[in-house]
Amino acid sequence: MSRVLLATRNGKKLGELRRILAAEGVEGLEVVGLADVPEFPEAPETGATFEENAVAKARDAVAATGLPAVADDSGLTVDALNGMPGVLSARWAGKHGDDQANLDLVLAQLTDTPDERRGAAFVCAAALVLPDGAETVVRGEWRGALTRKSRGTNGFGYDPIFVPAGESRTSAEMEPAEKDASSHRGRALRALLPALRDLAGR
Repeated sequence: MSRVLLATRNGKKLGELRRILAAEGVEGLEVVGLADVPEFPEAPETGATFEENAVAKARDAVAATGLPAVADDSGLTVDALNGMPGVLSARWAGKHGDDQANLDLVLAQLTDTPDERRGAAFVCAAALVLPDGAETVVRGEWRGALTRKSRGTNGFGYDPIFVPAGESRTSAEMEPAEKDASSHRGRALRALLPALRDLAGR
């Protein structure tokens, strides 16, 4: 059984990658998180793109642990805000990880934006970096539109205000398996599957 480190402390992200690997029949990989390895200093996310941040996180994790590492960086891009908050999604309101404040700020910035101009996309870049230096970087996008108030309790971040294209529910009203099937992170992680299958076969 090969171990692969998902460079996150977010249990929901760990569950998502484990579910996707199981659903795709990828065996021989044990997915562990940052809580399962000795602590190491995590560099701040300073990249200008999701891809830069994902690769930097994965490289740091490999250097610190010697394990193959997957890292992702994801966020919300809002058409009416010229693609922001983008890489700043987790700290849009100023404090990192304050989901409610970030969500409230985006809604406040869109108060006067008509429904037809509330288009947005969740974007996720995922990187797999191996101890031998090989790198695979992929991207997933999930288009939709933003509501005017929060709905649903599943998910996290901006999920309660994001309605995927073709849906009437927010992503926070969808079941986890439904979300995995179409979400930006699900798409990015599935794009990594060929590389992860190779890793499982080693």
